[in-house]
Amino acid sequence: MAQDTKEPPGLNFDFWMAKAVEWGQAGSLESQQDVCLHLPKLKEFLLQVHEALKHTNFTAAIKRFPLIGQLLGRLCWNTVVVASDESQRSLIWCLCCLYSSEPQNPVERKANTWIKSGIINTFTSSNLLSGEHISNFVYPCLQNSQNLLCHLFSFSEAGSSEDSSFIQRLGCTPGYYYLELLNNMVSSLVAELGGNSLNRRNTQGRIMADRVKSISVLCVPLITMTDVSPLLEVLLTYHDYALDETLSVHFLEAVNDAFIQKKIVLPESAIIGLWLRHLPSLEKATLHLIESLLSTKGASLDEMERIVEDSFLPQAACHPSIFGVVDDIFKNALLGTDGSSKVLTIIRLFTRSFVQSHQKNKHKIQLKSFFRHSQSSLVVALLQNPSDLPSAIWYQHLKCITDMLKMEVEDTDIKSPTCGFDAWFLLVHFGHWVDIAAESLLLSNTDTTDDLLWLLAFYYDPCNMCHQRTQTMMEARTVADRLLLMFGRIKLSLAELQDAVGPSTASGHSGRDQLIRHLLVMFLMFSSGGATIAKECITQMTQTDAAASEVSNILAQTAHRLHIPGLKNERTMELAHKLLREIHSGTKAV
Repeated sequence: MAQDTKEPPGLNFDFWMAKAVEWGQAGSLESQQDVCLHLPKLKEFLLQVHEALKHTNFTAAIKRFPLIGQLLGRLCWNTVVVASDESQRSLIWCLCCLYSSEPQNPVERKANTWIKSGIINTFTSSNLLSGEHISNFVYPCLQNSQNLLCHLFSFSEAGSSEDSSFIQRLGCTPGYYYLELLNNMVSSLVAELGGNSLNRRNTQGRIMADRVKSISVLCVPLITMTDVSPLLEVLLTYHDYALDETLSVHFLEAVNDAFIQKKIVLPESAIIGLWLRHLPSLEKATLHLIESLLSTKGASLDEMERIVEDSFLPQAACHPSIFGVVDDIFKNALLGTDGSSKVLTIIRLFTRSFVQSHQKNKHKIQLKSFFRHSQSSLVVALLQNPSDLPSAIWYQHLKCITDMLKMEVEDTDIKSPTCGFDAWFLLVHFGHWVDIAAESLLLSNTDTTDDLLWLLAFYYDPCNMCHQRTQTMMEARTVADRLLLMFGRIKLSLAELQDAVGPSTASGHSGRDQLIRHLLVMFLMFSSGGATIAKECITQMTQTDAAASEVSNILAQTAHRLHIPGLKNERTMELAHKLLREIHSGTKAV
């Protein structure tokens, strides 16, 4: 069968050859910036080339891709391309595919010599060190590239380079020499930037700013190198008090991407500096967190909480400006998903992690100052941790919260239409009090439950007017009274429970249906006979993805809350986990 000589999809040799010619050795700032801009696509292209080459020999590769030798040769001359560890690695893989371990003809032997000596000499050519002084920064990385090539190919045929002879005379290994050279260069630049961070009010200040920007551009392909981390930190915390951003946008975006993808680790000051000086990076990090959490299927709240903490956003949000941006993104996500139960849970998890980080680090700014759109007394009440209060006074605390919310929502003197939404959005942050309200409605000994019903009705349908909310409360009270009559019974049937609840809530999306589902889950969890019909009832309640997600989140939040010291109920916690497993193993996606 004839061999297919067509290029695989996406292998555009003409485009990349034109780019390689245009870039040359990347001596100018403009060409360096263009290389950095195209590096991600170039890395993908080189990986595709490697896939196409790894099962062929040199002669076949040249026939199939006539431009391959010229293209790889030009890229090996490009200082920015070879300084990137990922593109450098891809180049080496491609070269290995072209290297013939047993050359069959003069062309393959000549190619071996070209691979082993010609490209290595390219990296060490003095021409690379001419031009602007900033190219000295790239030099250690070129030496590191040479070291990698020397490791892959023997120098027995090509002979030693002048650098290798010099290193031998020093009595140290090439790896140690190049690592020290890189570290010294990074240390020198860190000292230079640190010593010139003040007093830039003249022409020299402009020159310094240009140099800082050039360094940030050339750092783009080096970002994932551990030894360069100190330089990244000093760049991200660098300030010259100019109106325009000093650092390259490509650099800021590349650092943010590497941090999000867990390719680098940076100190708190560097990450906060990045997100404060580049709003798109903060927005991207927040959206990435939301998307990561939304894509988790069947993850426990503990696992989701770890994802939140690993994002470093709760810690960074202790800076008010960062908190404001993140909170606005959460608000838009909530509006965009029409109050998705998963997004509600994400906001609650983030708030809990943020509060813990704030308290742990003892920041000077009071927590109530972060929620500036609500009265401080309401914020303080919601910030109160339920585990720090005796359960006997939960009802009184909930009553205080409800009274203050009513003042913000129903006060006729308030003219702004956003007040009701702001109050509800604040309640979403501290939704654990809503769970306790639903639980208290069934477990409390008090006869006055209007405050609890109002809180639940407001949470599940904040857009309702007073008369509509009153109707929802009346229907919820009827269901709650019927559930209370069965609360102490050990033997229950699903039919009895369905009669008590009324019309099916399996697929309803209204606030009334969500509230009833919440009460029903609490009844199954805490009543004497609820566990006997819980599995059957939950199956009936979770006929849609939305209902399944909602019920799953209620169960998970309750189980998570019962882990808090002083709030122990092992039977309820075990039942919650059992029901969660049933939902996650069902046919519906949760």
